[in-house]
Amino acid sequence: MKILGLLSLLATHLPANSVNIEENAGQFFSSGHTNNWAVLVCTSRFWFNYRHVANTLSVYRSVKRLGIPDSHIVLMLADDMACNHRNPKPATVFSHKNMELNVYGDDVEVDYRGYEVTVENFLRVLTGRLPPSTPRSKRLLSDDRSNILIYLTGHGGNGFLKFQDSEEISNVELADAFEQMWQKRRYNELLFIIDTCQGASMYERFYSPNLMALASSQVGEDSLSHQPDLAIGVHLMDRYTFYLLEFLEDIHPASKSNMNDLFKVCPKSQCVSTPGHRTDLFLRDPGSALITDFFGSVRKVEITMETINLTDAIEQVQQNFVNEDLKKETYSYVDQLPVSEIIHQKPKQRDWHPPDGFILGLWTLILLVFFKTYGMKHLKHIF
Repeated sequence: MKILGLLSLLATHLPANSVNIEENAGQFFSSGHTNNWAVLVCTSRFWFNYRHVANTLSVYRSVKRLGIPDSHIVLMLADDMACNHRNPKPATVFSHKNMELNVYGDDVEVDYRGYEVTVENFLRVLTGRLPPSTPRSKRLLSDDRSNILIYLTGHGGNGFLKFQDSEEISNVELADAFEQMWQKRRYNELLFIIDTCQGASMYERFYSPNLMALASSQVGEDSLSHQPDLAIGVHLMDRYTFYLLEFLEDIHPASKSNMNDLFKVCPKSQCVSTPGHRTDLFLRDPGSALITDFFGSVRKVEITMETINLTDAIEQVQQNFVNEDLKKETYSYVDQLPVSEIIHQKPKQRDWHPPDGFILGLWTLILLVFFKTYGMKHLKHIF
């Protein structure tokens, strides 16, 4: 009787468990993406913009910790604060005044540095319009199953963002670049984050689908700095990115936090400015989009109940390799040149030619001898 009772109990629980598994699987694949990319850009130069480099490196550190490899990160830094002669601790960039967190780390791979960080290069990275000689590390090799995080920080205004105080990108140019990406099937979903003054103006002109945007300040507001360090004389970070980093430190690859939680980062009481976000172009409910859908890179595993025969495929591949080996032509080295004979042989006799100016000098000498012997009165007999 006990055995029958146990079997009946298992029979009642199996359907419920199978339903839960299907629901979890459906939620697991709800994002529809298979790979993640990140484009992180600091647009400011000079030592007093130390905080903008720290902002970018903080996000870089977080996405790497959550699983996005360097091969899928395009990092653009307009200045090298770690090696600046004013830095009291070379090869370090800190995001906290207590020097607790070195966001530069030991394995930073900067893809675009210094004067390579331009509006043109940034737009070319997004749209894929790069010269053929550009290495893979400087390319955004995304596809229609890619979720892309784009983070920008620097000095901006109403509808523009400065690049190195020499040029600027407008919100219209940025919106058109994202539309090119959508038309060329370069992303599945895109998260745009910008930490700059009047940052919300940069996403006002967006019109491409499956795009979500966040900004550190509204139009007419400044994005303020944070963590002043008297030892180096500058602020270490901006307020919005500081609290964003604090939020991301609690995220792990299996975290269930969603985008609605990200919208609550750095309220006005902490940021002083008013952070904004835009979700009307995003096709999913932001509550169903996990933080790790953009900041992480968890490998998806598809479960199938079908039997797959791998032996035939392996044998076919091995047979192809054998056929290719048979088709290969055999090559052999030709006999080497007789180097010893070439070394010891005598050089060929060249035809002798007078040196340059020899003929002119000879005629000059003849005339001098003639003038000295006969004088000017006999010159008429020559001509």
